Amino acid sequence: MHVDIVPVGDVGPAVKREASTVLREVYECDVTVHDSQAVPDDSYDESREQYRAEEFIDLAKRVGAGGKNIAITPKDLFYHRRNYVFGLAYLGGSGSVISTYRLHTSSDGGFSQRSAEDIFSDRVRTEVVHEVGHTLGLEHCDKNHCVMNFSPTVREVDQKNEALCGSCSRDVL
Repeated sequence: MHVDIVPVGDVGPAVKREASTVLREVYECDVTVHDSQAVPDDSYDESREQYRAEEFIDLAKRVGAGGKNIAITPKDLFYHRRNYVFGLAYLGGSGSVISTYRLHTSSDGGFSQRSAEDIFSDRVRTEVVHEVGHTLGLEHCDKNHCVMNFSPTVREVDQKNEALCGSCSRDVL
């Protein structure tokens, strides 16, 4: 499998490096990092002051060179009626997206005394694995620490591992 990371907007080198490393580790796949892309035209919703996540998935599918492509952006994303999303992917699709916008909070819910930078890196890694997992056909898992567990808040993201649980691993690998 080949995953192409498609940076959209100003995505720092550390974010690209974390995403690429974790994808290689968890999915044992080839990973490339595409040239940075501009934010999709017409993706901004003025009434919400946020960006439509679907537009970023479409961009990743259109320009990505992998069988699976993931857009990474610092923009604040939403999907339909949800207030925000950390990421989005269509089950079994070729494109996905994560947003780092809401992963930048200083608190990890009191789980550690680690730096905000380390916590942010873990969140990026977790969300990248989660969204690519959906493109591989994985649905949300009911195991709290599995990377495929649904996590609507950063506190719940922080409680997950960046790896697949045994059941999810068997379903995809």
